[in-house]
Amino acid sequence: MTDDHQTLALVLFSVFVAVTLGITTWVSRNRRGSAEEFYAGGRLFSPMENGFAIAGDYMSAASFLGISGLIALFGYDGLLYSVGFLVAWLLVLFLVAELVRNCGRFTLADVVAARMRERPVRIAAGTSSVTVSVLYLVAQMVGAGSLVALLLGGTGEAARSWTVVAVGALMVIYVSWGGMRATTWIQIVKAVLLIGGAIAMTVLVLVRFHGDFDQLLRTAAERSGHGDAFLAPGLKYGGDWIARFDFISLGLALVLGTAGLPHILSRFYTVPTARAARRSVVWSIGLIGGFYLMTIVLGFGAAAIVGSGEVRDSNAAGNTAVPLLALDLGGGAGSTGGTVLFAVVAAIAFATILAVVAGITLASSASVAHDLYASLRRGRAEPRSEVAVARVAAVGIGIVAIGLGLLARDLNVAFLVGLAFAVAASANLPVLMYSLFWPGFTTRGAVWSVYGGLVPAMVLVLLSPVVSGGPASLFPGVDFQYFPLENPGLVSIPLGFLAGWLGTVTSREEPDAAKHAETEVRSLTGAGAA
Repeated sequence: MTDDHQTLALVLFSVFVAVTLGITTWVSRNRRGSAEEFYAGGRLFSPMENGFAIAGDYMSAASFLGISGLIALFGYDGLLYSVGFLVAWLLVLFLVAELVRNCGRFTLADVVAARMRERPVRIAAGTSSVTVSVLYLVAQMVGAGSLVALLLGGTGEAARSWTVVAVGALMVIYVSWGGMRATTWIQIVKAVLLIGGAIAMTVLVLVRFHGDFDQLLRTAAERSGHGDAFLAPGLKYGGDWIARFDFISLGLALVLGTAGLPHILSRFYTVPTARAARRSVVWSIGLIGGFYLMTIVLGFGAAAIVGSGEVRDSNAAGNTAVPLLALDLGGGAGSTGGTVLFAVVAAIAFATILAVVAGITLASSASVAHDLYASLRRGRAEPRSEVAVARVAAVGIGIVAIGLGLLARDLNVAFLVGLAFAVAASANLPVLMYSLFWPGFTTRGAVWSVYGGLVPAMVLVLLSPVVSGGPASLFPGVDFQYFPLENPGLVSIPLGFLAGWLGTVTSREEPDAAKHAETEVRSLTGAGAA
């Protein structure tokens, strides 16, 4: 990239960082310092504000960079991510949002522990939430590294490494200073910027092809190097039965994982009522649905205008397809329009990454403080000490995410998010569903459900082609691949549900009918909700 690209994009980066740090500073001066303020922003956000914030949390670097890149490289098979991410929200709307808002206070463990022995359940759910959050954070770090490497004109390891470190440092500052209120406003600003940028680029792509979407698809197929196979199923997931099972596994993870994501669940506690939580989801579905439709145009547009080969040459995982498309749409390298549009898109993508990592870090630090720390103190932790622990936890989680982000920098960000969704669907969704809808569910069932999904999911990932056994693996020089699928969801999700059932039927603990009745009434009516 030229010096003009670098300078303008870095200026826009700096402006966004300055604005968000200003928001964080302002919020930190006006907060009460309570746990409710830090974890839930005082529960003062309207459904529209929270809907924009949820959309901002969900439309991550995986959406903007990763999905468009996968479509640009693999055509039809890349659409699975767009469809899966969107369909998942129907499950959230009908089964999760209102019930979780009524039953909990700050975290997933609050919902489960309402009718169980708290300590073992909170430790299990807190461990799972932190694991999912760290996996999700790694994807954002990888996206940041790919973006800045492109901006600086190469894939220099030093530039990518320092970018990952800088993003980690900023996310710790946002969470430690501003808590949920600052994070929410950063998400809202980012959502507006991202949707605005996606609309502008979608319009430019369609104008390039005179509104003829059929011509766009035909051109994308021609320039992809795969011909008509680019527009048909099977280019990435249809080679053999293993690839087809991987396709099913990924689809299950994407559709079921959203309802178990800690940073999404925590957003339902920032509104005053369950009705507001439900309306928040309706707002977010509208925003997210429109955005994912646009990623389809951007992905095929990158294949048609930039070319799949050039996208792959820039970044083997396809993470730079959208910035390269912006450069071409603006007039090409060296043009003023190309420089401006590339810089704007790069800045929006960077803003996306910063906002999402702040939300995820807050959710995971809340799990450490509210679930793990409070459990170790056997419920005697003061709210102020919890908040202090959460701020320290944000630093620790940031360090872990930075280290893993440096290790996984050559993987596609949408693919990495797929792994996080698989773990969320395996460990968090079964225990949440059982707790809400099964009267006979017990403490042993809850603990077994979490670990019975979490441990197999993580072990299968370690034994999969993602980690070893191939040139694109994290450790290409070694081979301890024993599990053939890249995504473990097809195996680990049923194991999570099976472990919860098995733990319950083998438990000697009698289910507390009164607590279940209380939880059911509370979940459906909101009586006694925080």
